[in-house]
Amino acid sequence: MLRLTKFALGLAVTAAAAPAGAHGGNDHVEAPGWTFDPLVMLGLTVVLILFLVGRHRLDKRSKVPRAGGLWFVGGWLVLAAVLVSPLHEGGEQSFTLHMIEHELIMLVATLLISVNAVGGILAWGLPDGLRQMLGRRWKAPFAALWRHLTQPVTATVIQALMLWAWHAPAMFDRALQSPGWHIAQHLSFILASLAFWRAMFDLRRGNELLGALCLFLTSLVEGALGALMALSSSNWYAGYAAMDLSGIGLDPVIDQQLAGLLMWIPGGLVHGAAALVLLYRWLARSGGRHAQTVL
Repeated sequence: MLRLTKFALGLAVTAAAAPAGAHGGNDHVEAPGWTFDPLVMLGLTVVLILFLVGRHRLDKRSKVPRAGGLWFVGGWLVLAAVLVSPLHEGGEQSFTLHMIEHELIMLVATLLISVNAVGGILAWGLPDGLRQMLGRRWKAPFAALWRHLTQPVTATVIQALMLWAWHAPAMFDRALQSPGWHIAQHLSFILASLAFWRAMFDLRRGNELLGALCLFLTSLVEGALGALMALSSSNWYAGYAAMDLSGIGLDPVIDQQLAGLLMWIPGGLVHGAAALVLLYRWLARSGGRHAQTVL
């Protein structure tokens, strides 16, 4: 408790002094701008076009609820904003901003995209010949692989491994130094998180307790990593440690500690709240069955 108190006081003092300090040794840091990486823009554009075309085709057949599209578009907009806006470039100057970017990807964008299964809609967005060819040759193996990846335990383990592996100093520094590795990092987070949230939404009746356990374990795994960052007195990452002040005017160690808090608390709250929802459903279902048995 004493250590947390000292950390909070240090963070407050440093944040208060940031405007003055920023005029000193950090004048060379330019304000972050918009990022229009060709690969990222191509990926985002192709996915949106496939969705809109597929949705239009299925709307004619009246085989898809309209509400599902709103969740997907909302998630796509959050993802596009995170990857293109100054927040992305700012993440190279501040670990706190980088962490905000990752949390928005894994806790907001992929969650919204996963509310409804959109694989079929995206498939209908493909040209007819390509869709039919893929349906004949690749549908079965890809569908089987996706079912395996979206098993609750499998998806939980994969997401935890991706989270810890990419936040290891060697891997994170490599992502900071190389645009290609940075794209790979974000793509890993997106795919692992999509599989995880889809697994939670696809739970069969009666499996809510398993889902709640997976969500609870995820909150512990993410919270433990965030706590280690928040309570560390040394900087883990060479790219940020080399800065006199981060892009938001904080000492790099304080910047890392604040990033750790952002991973620790919001991540734990989102996964914990989702676990409570599933646990409530499981208890309500179990209570209902018990009441019918008694009657």
